[in-house]
Amino acid sequence: MKYTENHVWVLRTGEEEARIGITDNAQGRLGAVVSAHLPRVGEILAVGQGMGQVKSAGAAFDVYAPLSGKVVAVNDELALNSGAVNDDPYGEGWLVAIDLTDTGEPVDLLGAVTYERLVHQG
Repeated sequence: MKYTENHVWVLRTGEEEARIGITDNAQGRLGAVVSAHLPRVGEILAVGQGMGQVKSAGAAFDVYAPLSGKVVAVNDELALNSGAVNDDPYGEGWLVAIDLTDTGEPVDLLGAVTYERLVHQG
């Protein structure tokens, strides 16, 4: 699993596939998630492009694509249980899955140790 400075995680699930969500730190800052606005299946995302928003009662968190690709799945379960983002941000609370258009990894993705250091500094 890799992370962005914007508190998004990405997990490669195959050679050309990845799953994306928000980090535990992000969901903790948001509080109880009430909704997630996500891209449509088939939408093409570019690195750094806004791809959705996760909302709580008092805040909103803009999600930016950590990798480029085509959205192949959206976690529709969040419409029924948006709290999964809080309860299991790295599992059941995932947001989208993409087929990568570039299988190389951007240099600005962070490993777990570097991300944790970033979180504790900020």
